[in-house]
Amino acid sequence: MSSQMAEDPTDQLAAATASLAGIADNIEKVIRGKRDVIELVLLCLVAEGHLLVEDVPGVGKTSLAKALARSLDVSFGRIQFTPDLLPSDVVGVSVYNRERQEFTFRPGPVFAGVVLADEINRASPKTQSALLEAMAEEQVTVDGVTYPLRRPFVVIATQNPIEHEGTYALPESQLDRFLMRVGIGYPAPEAELDLLETQVDTPALVDLQPVADAAQLEALIRAAESVHVAPALRRYLVDLAEASRRHPDLGLGMSPRATLSLLRVSRARALSTGRAFATPDDVKALVRPVLAHRLTTSGDARLRGVSTGDVLGELIDTVAVPRAR
Repeated sequence: MSSQMAEDPTDQLAAATASLAGIADNIEKVIRGKRDVIELVLLCLVAEGHLLVEDVPGVGKTSLAKALARSLDVSFGRIQFTPDLLPSDVVGVSVYNRERQEFTFRPGPVFAGVVLADEINRASPKTQSALLEAMAEEQVTVDGVTYPLRRPFVVIATQNPIEHEGTYALPESQLDRFLMRVGIGYPAPEAELDLLETQVDTPALVDLQPVADAAQLEALIRAAESVHVAPALRRYLVDLAEASRRHPDLGLGMSPRATLSLLRVSRARALSTGRAFATPDDVKALVRPVLAHRLTTSGDARLRGVSTGDVLGELIDTVAVPRAR
């Protein structure tokens, strides 16, 4: 695989699509039978967003993050969130150097290309918020000094939706920082059987080799930014946002950040399928993973058992789709 995308637009598009498929193939050596989840993770990465993986223990959340980092040949940092974790354990700390008679900054695990924030809801809100600046601005500030983070930079946070004892729910402000929320789910019987046959003695993660580097990822990000979005499709996104803000079953509708996020990841999906333009189908396919965690239902809707997924399905069905002229 070449280190740079081809200069011709058609060749560039084909190279980007092939590159994304190659990365997905590599990750699938570890996460078997979950191609749709892997593709969503890559779309999130190319759209320069962060990912929240919400699922039960043991389905491969940590392995997914590690496989992504190894496939891209970037550094990997893991933060195990616990109730006693401090913000300095996340971003780093300034330590006094007696010989030089000055403070020296020791960077924390957030200074990595792929950062796994494992069980993020187990840490206190103060520690959770330590990630906010890093996720939003790709920098951290310690003792009045700002340190830029390396690129690429993606946070993959995990949480268990079943266990609530000793956890702190993520506030809306932090949930909105995640471009997507996905679940991995249990593997199909055939995929689990294959797992038992091939990864008992030597896990596939041990032998996984990189298939792309940071420069190639940067080229993919630039290629996604060049995907055309027609004015009618932009209007469709705004109409979805307006409809969500007026919907009687929602207490909190789409924020402008949510609208921008849906636009960015729709471009990435178009790129992954070999198109130089985004379509309403791209938007519809991504509405739930991009928006479900950002919206909140009203109290009356919760009493009636209405979920954000139900409302999003209604919005997709009722908001008029732009037609080609």
